[in-house]
Amino acid sequence: MELSYILNELGENRKEYFNAIAPPIMQTSNFAFSKVEELRNAFADEASAYLYSRGNNPTLKILSQKLAALDGAEDCLVFNSGAGAIFTAVLANIKSGDHIISVNKPYSWAQNLFNEILPRFAVTTTYVDGRDTENFRRAIQDNTVIIYLETPNSWSFHLQDLKEVAQLAKEKNILTICDNSYCSPLHQRPLAYGIDMVLQSATKYINGHSDVVAGVLCGTNKMMNRIFNSEYMNMGIGTTPFHAWLMIRGLRTLKIRLEKISNTTPQIVHFLKTHQQVEAVIFPFDEDFPQYQLAKEQMQGACGLFSFIVKSNTLEAVEQFCEGLQHILMAVSWGGHESLIIPGCAVVPRHDFDPGNRDHRTMRMYVGLEDAPYLIEDLQRGFAAMRQE
Repeated sequence: MELSYILNELGENRKEYFNAIAPPIMQTSNFAFSKVEELRNAFADEASAYLYSRGNNPTLKILSQKLAALDGAEDCLVFNSGAGAIFTAVLANIKSGDHIISVNKPYSWAQNLFNEILPRFAVTTTYVDGRDTENFRRAIQDNTVIIYLETPNSWSFHLQDLKEVAQLAKEKNILTICDNSYCSPLHQRPLAYGIDMVLQSATKYINGHSDVVAGVLCGTNKMMNRIFNSEYMNMGIGTTPFHAWLMIRGLRTLKIRLEKISNTTPQIVHFLKTHQQVEAVIFPFDEDFPQYQLAKEQMQGACGLFSFIVKSNTLEAVEQFCEGLQHILMAVSWGGHESLIIPGCAVVPRHDFDPGNRDHRTMRMYVGLEDAPYLIEDLQRGFAAMRQE
C-alpha cells in the first residue's frame, strides 16, 4: 500500500460527508438506532459498530485505519497517551505470578509500571542490556510471558536486534512488545521483523504539532479485539474525536516533516561533534555510534533526536548553557515543529551533581523544523554562556 494513499485517502469516504476534502469531527458521545436488531448487533460487537464514543467513533476509525497500515498491522487502537498504550499492552497479557523481561532503562512510565504497579500482583520484571540478544535468552524463566523492547532508547539510543529477539521469543512462546516512538512507522516497522505488537507515542511524529497527547498500539485483529473488549473499554482510555482529527491532519505532512528533520539533524550533529566544548555525540546514524550497522539495517532513518555530552566541571555551567539558548526550547518530548533540549541534570538534586558522571552532563536535543544555521547559531549562543570554574 503506497504511503501517499495511506496518508491522504485510506479510510476516507468523502461521499459520506458532502464531498468535504477534510473529514469531519464526529463530536458525539453516542449513536442512535432505528431498529432494535441494529442496537442488539452493536452491543454484540461494539468493536465493529458505532455505539458509544468511548469505544468507536467515525473520526477515530479513519485515523486507526491509517495508523495500522503505516505499521503494516491488521488493526490498531488509539489511546489518550503513549503511557496508556504501554499500560494496556502489558496488562492485557499478564496474570499474577508472571515474569517480564525488559530492556534496561525503558521509558520512565513503563519502568514505573514494572517496578511499582505490577509487583502488587506478583508480576516480576528482569532488566537486561538489550544490545546482546543472548541477554534475553539468559533471563528467560519458566513463567516469562513478555519481552518488552524499546529500540532505540530515547536517551542512550541502545538498539535491540528485532529479528533475533522475535525469533527467540517465538521459540519460547513469549509475546514481544516494542516501543517504536523514536523511529515512527516511517523509519522502522517492528512487525515486519516478527515482533507481535508495536506501540508508540503519537504525541511525537504522528501528530507533529505539540498540541495532542496520544498513543498507538498495533497488532493482529485477534489481539486488538481482545484488548478492545476488555482493558481498552473498561479503563476508558481511548482518544477523543477532536484529537483523532488533529492527528489525521498531522499525518498529511508526516513524510515531508521527517524528510526536513532528517536532513537538518546530521548538520547539527556534525557541528556538535567538532565543537571543543562537546565530549561526545550519541546518534544512531552517526558512523561512530557503536550499533551503527544495526541501525542502518533495521531503521530507514533516525529523525531528530540525539544526545550530546558537554565538557563541564560544574552544574552552573551546564545550566548556563541551557538558559543561554534563545530559540531551542527547554522541554520534554519531541516530534513537533519546535526544537527542544532537556539536560540530564534536571532530574538530579543539585547536591548530587557529579561532573564525573557523563549522564549528569548529557543533553538530549530534538531537531524540529527550523533551518540548520538558525539552530547552530543558537547552540553557539548557549556555549558562549558557559563559564567554567
